[in-house]
Amino acid sequence: MPAGGLSGAKARQSIDVAARLLPRRPTWAAAGLGLGVALTSDPRAVPAGPAEEAAAAVMPSRRRGEFLAGRLAARRALHAVGLDCGEIPRAGRLPAFPPGRAASITHSAGVAVAVARAPGRNTPLGCDLELRPLPSRAARLVLCEDEEELLRIPGPGTMPWSVTSLFSAKEAAWKALHTGPRALPADALSSLRDLRAHPFACGLRIEPRSDPVLAVHVDVVPVGAGVFSTVLGRAGP
Repeated sequence: MPAGGLSGAKARQSIDVAARLLPRRPTWAAAGLGLGVALTSDPRAVPAGPAEEAAAAVMPSRRRGEFLAGRLAARRALHAVGLDCGEIPRAGRLPAFPPGRAASITHSAGVAVAVARAPGRNTPLGCDLELRPLPSRAARLVLCEDEEELLRIPGPGTMPWSVTSLFSAKEAAWKALHTGPRALPADALSSLRDLRAHPFACGLRIEPRSDPVLAVHVDVVPVGAGVFSTVLGRAGP
């Protein structure tokens, strides 16, 4: 994405995130997904209408920057699949997209990323960006005993799966499983440990332990010291 007008460190961070994600665009396009990236410091991250302006006005400064960058990233993702979109208000804490438009938004360390669904596709939507690595002790909050072997086998690249990558993949799956026509009830999952992860097609299969048939395929991309995860579709039985 263009970085004109941004601070040097932030611009480099944004360019690094975009550079790491761009090679995956053909894979995501084949799944019916478009990508958008924005920085909280991007001068174009401004309200697109009165609903966004009213929502942003009552937010603390940091949250306001994340909110507006996320909306900008979502509009860019929708544009990538050929859809225009004006303002994106809120329904509770979730974005409320106009009819025929849908996207998932995530942000970390001043960078927002969104994936949008192409017209005519039913790809479940969920993505997660983690630019701040999690400590190894966080594993007990993410994994059950039957998943701990993942920490010793290769994940993306040649390194074993990390707690951060498994957390991110489950966060992306959690979003996808709670939206769309086959959405789980809000109380179906109590924590990420209610999801089980398996290696699957150069990524992960994430399934609800209570209903494995709803499993989704998650693509996981290393981004610097962090990771970006996005759901590519249903993983089948």
